[in-house]
Amino acid sequence: MGHAARSLEQEAQTLHNLEGKYLTFTLAGEDYGLEILKVREIIGMQEITAIPQTPPYIKGVINLRGRVIPVIDLRLKFGLPPQEYGERTCIIVVEVKTRVGPVQVGVVVDAVSEVLNVSGKDIEPTPALGSQVNVRYILGIAKARGNIKILLDIDRVLNSEELAVLETLET
Repeated sequence: MGHAARSLEQEAQTLHNLEGKYLTFTLAGEDYGLEILKVREIIGMQEITAIPQTPPYIKGVINLRGRVIPVIDLRLKFGLPPQEYGERTCIIVVEVKTRVGPVQVGVVVDAVSEVLNVSGKDIEPTPALGSQVNVRYILGIAKARGNIKILLDIDRVLNSEELAVLETLET
């Protein structure tokens, strides 16, 4: 009993640690959130230079004020059907941790919604149900204003193999 109570307490503490500000966005009709501290900027769609021999979800690179930033289409990364980019489509530039230090990556989303302050008591653990998104990418599920927001762990969304590809693009 003591062990079970301790693990529940640890889980509650972990979820409480997730509280804070999240940038929310939509992808195929679902709401997601990214920790605001990971977000560097939000930019409109622009010309993306394709890089040969990369997975389809790596759209290529953009020139952001003289810096080359790799761009990933989150729809394709999550195995969702592709969609033509529209006027609300945008790129969220995030900073992810790699073995060689922080790397900035652009992620294409259907639309950015708002910055939301999420309280620890409104976050639940990821349910162990089948999902379109690999559950290891998910920090937790937030209930906000009657809606569910899937809180993403952007560092995990990009696994080490993809980061290796991105690191080669950076150099």
